[in-house]
Amino acid sequence: MNRSANRALNKLAAVKLTTEQQDLENQIFKFCKDLLAGQERGVFVVSGDAGTGKSVVLTSIFNTIQKMSKDKGSIFYKTKNYLLVNHPEMLKLYKNIAAGCPSLLKKNFERPTTFINRSYKNQQESDIVLVDEAHLLLTKRDPYNHFKQNNQLQEILKLSKIVVLVFDEKQVLKGKSYWDRAKLDTLVSSKNVRYYHLTEQFRVKANEDVKDWIKSLVEKRISAPPAPQKFDLRIMNDAQEMYELIKQKDDTVGLSRMLATYDFPYRLDGKDYFVTAGSFRLRWDRNQPQAMLPWAERDDSINEVGSVYTIQGFDLNYAGIILGPSVRYDSTHDCVSIHPEIYQDQAAFNGLAKRRDADEVKERLILNSIDVLLTRARLGMYIYATDTALRSRLLKGYFKK
Repeated sequence: MNRSANRALNKLAAVKLTTEQQDLENQIFKFCKDLLAGQERGVFVVSGDAGTGKSVVLTSIFNTIQKMSKDKGSIFYKTKNYLLVNHPEMLKLYKNIAAGCPSLLKKNFERPTTFINRSYKNQQESDIVLVDEAHLLLTKRDPYNHFKQNNQLQEILKLSKIVVLVFDEKQVLKGKSYWDRAKLDTLVSSKNVRYYHLTEQFRVKANEDVKDWIKSLVEKRISAPPAPQKFDLRIMNDAQEMYELIKQKDDTVGLSRMLATYDFPYRLDGKDYFVTAGSFRLRWDRNQPQAMLPWAERDDSINEVGSVYTIQGFDLNYAGIILGPSVRYDSTHDCVSIHPEIYQDQAAFNGLAKRRDADEVKERLILNSIDVLLTRARLGMYIYATDTALRSRLLKGYFKK
């Protein structure tokens, strides 16, 4: 097993861009160069499904810009530039990349709230700000986490001449950061704005029928089982058996982990909380903010179950996914049904009470979380549904392995 090849750091920092990704980098670079030359402000919005390499391009362009900022003959010379991400595990990864790259400094990678508060305190305007996972930016005040304004992107736009952001509305997970494309377009409409949508997907190494099956499930439809193929997709009848399979895969190829929907209690009080399904019982991922490696790359995380918040933005080779009690089967309509009232992450719904479409948004947030979980694995994915009826329906007509 080549552990180095499994490192997220190597996947982000040491890859050759595809033709499409290189075209995007060239367009971002020219966009920034032209706006700096004309002393104008602007926004570049990068979109694309999970696994299209959005973070790869962002890492590459930031490295290029930071190199140019030290070149006296460049228009980027002495520009103040930052890369922001509202995701602690991703921030950890970016700082690890900076530690091994001469042109990058850890201080140039920040959480959005840190950047906003520091910029206002120092009365500092930045030149170019890149925002990864912009769909995680807060759209409401969050005094508990020291954000006192109303929208993080709005503040970043005020504090930056040029903003390049990565956005995927299907990865919005919380009411306090609830985005859709219309809200984004409204916020950036007064700027010089450019859009680019990445289409080539590189993470899930499967045929189109697997990708279509995943998309259908996230839309609550249960489509025909995909044909047998190299990508190892299985519906499991036993969660413990699934875990044993994941441990075998981790021994052989590494980067294989258990994941679950947020349907099991968890609190940040230092205690262990457990995901249970039949005879299966394994603790939720422990909060380790001081750990150097991302959760999936730590040896001890094979003994844990990762949540959507832990794994978002990262790859696995194999994933064992537990769909918890909020995900059920509706036999009347032959589809998946979502039950937000028993979802254990009720904090995800904060800020939705006054919305007329609150019920629809809650369902959408849970479906988004399922989409994130189902698009992590590169080589194979095993799924266990705690709802007996859903499990039986998913198994119906499924090919045997």
